[in-house]
Formats: sequence, structure tokens, C-alpha cells
Amino acid sequence: MAFDFKKAFKAYYQPKTQPEIVNLPAVNYISVRGSGDPNLEDGDYQKAVSVLYAVAYTIKMSKMGSQPLEGYFDFVVPPLEGFWWQDGVTGIDYAHKAAFNWISVIRLPEFVTPQVFAWAVDAASQRKKIDCSCAKFLTVEEGLCVQMMHTGSYDAEPETVSAMDRFAIDNGYALDLNEQRLHHEIYLSDPRKTAPEKLKTVIRHPIKKA
Repeated sequence: MAFDFKKAFKAYYQPKTQPEIVNLPAVNYISVRGSGDPNLEDGDYQKAVSVLYAVAYTIKMSKMGSQPLEGYFDFVVPPLEGFWWQDGVTGIDYAHKAAFNWISVIRLPEFVTPQVFAWAVDAASQRKKIDCSCAKFLTVEEGLCVQMMHTGSYDAEPETVSAMDRFAIDNGYALDLNEQRLHHEIYLSDPRKTAPEKLKTVIRHPIKKA
């Protein structure tokens, strides 16, 4: 049976529907950086997502090749995630999506080294006939965070974010959003197949002891 990150790392992918404090280790990702409104059809964000999945599935399907990757285990491709920020803004201003900066990511299995990653980017570019050179190997250690499961449309996230931030402050923490520690979202639902009011998104903010 393929390894499923969502089931194996419940603290990461299945938070409560009320705010909670977590301390998260370093995780490796496929990443693509960009800016602009993620909802633009055929925009940079949509192209970045295509690259991420091209590389992720190239790694997953390497088991079909003549030379399997060292340490390979079959896995379910993890959900799409994103780190978000806006220049000169603390937190996220959802009303001005064109001002978004983002790092769109998909988690990597532990057997994927930088060398294996470089191979996957080249192989994906050749097999999928798209330029995947924008994909980079990224390690993020989020550390201490407040998180919560948000159910509903992306535009309704501010209410959830406010509840998280209040919970952190009430429990002796301060928000620690900066250029290195960013607003983080994990998309557990496919918006093409799920009604907006049923979308499930993990939302996470970095914090520190007050």
C-alpha cells in the first residue's frame, strides 16, 4: 500500500477545528516562487502548480523505470501547499490578491535528495514537455505555530485567522510573521470538485513565546 503522508502525519495535515499550538520539524518540498493573483486563468500560479505536479509524479512513477531510486517507497502525492505574503503587510490582505507573493509547494518523500530532485526536474521537463527549471528543492522548519482546520471558501479565511491569532495571544504567544516565517496553507480539497462551503484548508501561522 502506498505511503500516505496525510495519515502518517496527522498533526501536520489533520488539525482540530479549533486553534491549537504545534511544534513542527523540518520538511523538504518541491517549490516554485511567484507573485500575483492565484485565480488568474493560465496565470503564473496555475503554471507553477502544473510544474509541481509534473515533478511530484515523475518521482512517484520512477518505480516504473529501469533503475529505481535508492530508498524509494511508493507514496500518495501529498496535497498542494502554499506560503503567502504581501510586501509591507503584516499577515494577509485577502482583498488585494494581485499583491500576493507566494511559494507554492508539495512535500517530498525522505528518499528524495537534492541530486534525485535535480534528476526529477530534468526528467519531468522532458516527459511532460514543459519547462520545470523553476522548481527548487526547499527545506522549511516551521517550528512553533498556531494552526486550525478552516472549512469554507478561501475568501472566508480571515475569520479563522483571527480566531487563531487571538488564541495564540491569549495563551502567552506573539505572532512571528516575517520574511522567513510565513502564512501557510495546505489544500486538502480540490476546488474544481468541491463546493466552496465544503473546502478544507489547514491554516498555520508562526508564533513565539511572548
